[in-house]
Amino acid sequence: MTVARCRTAIVRVCTAAMVLPLCAPPQPLEAQGRTLSIDDLRLEVGIGGPALSPDGRQAIIVRSTPNYDENRYDQALILVDVASAAQRELTPHRPGVGGPVWSPSGDWIAFADEAAEGEGRQVFILPMHGGEARQVTHADDGVAGFDWSSDGAAIFYTTRDSTPTREGEERHNRSFEVGLNSYLTRAAPTPRHLWRIPVDGGEAERLTSGREHVAGFRVSPDGRTIALAVMPSAHTGQRIHTTIRFLDLVSGNTRDLDAPPPAYLRRFSPDGRYLAFARSQGEEPYFHPSGIFLAPTAGGPTIDVTARLDRNLGAAAWLPDSRAMLVGGPDRTAGAMWHQPLDGPAERVDLGDLHVGRMEIGPDSMVVFVARAGGRPAELYAVKLGEEEPRRLTSFNDTIAGMALAHVETVTWDGPDGFTQDGVLLYPPGYERGRKYPLVLDIHGGPMGTSTEAFSLFTQVLAAQGWLVFSPNYRGSGSQGKAFQSAVINDAGDGPGRDVMSGVKVLTDRGIVDEDRVAVSGWSYGGYMTAWLTAHYDGWAAAVAGAAVTDWFDWYSMADMNVWAGFGLGGSPWLNDNAMNYWRQSPMAYAHRIRTPTLILSTTGDERVTVSQSYKLYHALRDNEVEVQFIAYPVPGHFPPDPVHQRDVYRRWLTWIAEHFAGAEGAANGT
Repeated sequence: MTVARCRTAIVRVCTAAMVLPLCAPPQPLEAQGRTLSIDDLRLEVGIGGPALSPDGRQAIIVRSTPNYDENRYDQALILVDVASAAQRELTPHRPGVGGPVWSPSGDWIAFADEAAEGEGRQVFILPMHGGEARQVTHADDGVAGFDWSSDGAAIFYTTRDSTPTREGEERHNRSFEVGLNSYLTRAAPTPRHLWRIPVDGGEAERLTSGREHVAGFRVSPDGRTIALAVMPSAHTGQRIHTTIRFLDLVSGNTRDLDAPPPAYLRRFSPDGRYLAFARSQGEEPYFHPSGIFLAPTAGGPTIDVTARLDRNLGAAAWLPDSRAMLVGGPDRTAGAMWHQPLDGPAERVDLGDLHVGRMEIGPDSMVVFVARAGGRPAELYAVKLGEEEPRRLTSFNDTIAGMALAHVETVTWDGPDGFTQDGVLLYPPGYERGRKYPLVLDIHGGPMGTSTEAFSLFTQVLAAQGWLVFSPNYRGSGSQGKAFQSAVINDAGDGPGRDVMSGVKVLTDRGIVDEDRVAVSGWSYGGYMTAWLTAHYDGWAAAVAGAAVTDWFDWYSMADMNVWAGFGLGGSPWLNDNAMNYWRQSPMAYAHRIRTPTLILSTTGDERVTVSQSYKLYHALRDNEVEVQFIAYPVPGHFPPDPVHQRDVYRRWLTWIAEHFAGAEGAANGT
């Protein structure tokens, strides 16, 4: 990589940008209600699913609401009639419920919930025509994935093997082989395997065994075949070697998919002829767009069905005739859906301003999906393709949608190195043409993430402070296809940094930015970009670096995905002379240059971006007498999983920027 040599004010970047025609700024907004605040985080209702009934008439979603008193998210299964939108709660008094799956007959649903003390999460079944839920599994280590058999007589599920017991004096010996796991691992991981248990009672039957780890599975429509996602071992760093194995339940024979790993399960076609799976369109996993491939169930070469659709695709659902699919993924600043025939080009489905998540298709081709709009959090929608406009079936987030929200706009420009770039700009409620406003950069993670126009509560709260909020898509983002996404390989910071700064120049050239009050912030790779940008460009009033990647050596050697970093950085840092390559692309190599007041945030139990990297950044800034504050959260995960700590993250994030904007404004006014 070529390291950026320039340290220049943010209004003068190294790469000039030609501005393409932009949407006119919004006129002053007539407030429908009050603006958002941090306390309004409690108002957003999350929606998971949907699970569509076999006849396509009813959908089950998982409704999630924050419970601050108990510091948890309370969940419930909600039954929604697709035609009338009538709703009924199925699982009162079960706040941990999740993962609903319909039986093939539609008479039962299976779901996961906490069982008796010490049993963990188990599978329960609930009759849909009245009656109480009944526990089916009693797995020692709880249940991960589960599904019905095709005849509805059994439940397939995966659970981890028990940890071997040591006896005598050795019972005190807790040593274990590390392998490709994170530095937070405290015991050797045990593999997960597939089991089957009759729903009417009986002993569970083990179907797989050995050192390999079953990460997921799918059951074929005829019930004869199970497709397994298999890792070489349970060590998290082996995810990049995930392959697919077909298990014939009648003969017990197995056959491995002839495709390079990693490969990730999607679904069998309704006629059972094909298994859809996702795989990277290049040798470096995740650094290239993911395509949807088909594997013939009876054997034969795989088919790259989305070869002509150069987008990073995740969602995939079959149409009833098995001759086409709906596939979904980001398309620049939209969350899009395409109709993909098995033997022809894809066609974009027009869903207006809806950004699609998971989708299900009924036997009458009715599509039910969860989506966010520009001015509304997630809701459940339904559409009959080619026959009607999408219908919103739920209104859980009406309160937020009725507030005075920021106007959302896509900004497009000619960026560095020939890329046409884009980002999402939020104008504060009540925006007035001709005024200049503070600017906050909210940079997405990944780097394969994507900033879209879909509703984001936190960026809306930031805009409600009277700030412009800009979320740029830099090279590496999974929104523009292979050339753009793979351009981050061995160019982790310099190229993306120039991309972001070219977008900032577009906004400052429009005369809408108060150049004395510009802040940069982000989480994960967004935290990496925050540290990189503050080390390479001056003029920032404040920075917030959340779970920031600052040292690629720590990632490669200590994170859960560990060696995956090598695909983007020229291989292992410990081979040949590649160590200097890792160092040149690590923000810590330039941390001594940073002069921006920086808030550092991290969880202590983060296996993805180790907290050690935040400690390093903190000491570098402190030793160089830069204003810095480091807040750690003693919880697991890459981001706090509970509502109280999440609110604290966002509150500190906003407050840090607000206080430094106030100081910058005072300095500009000579006070």
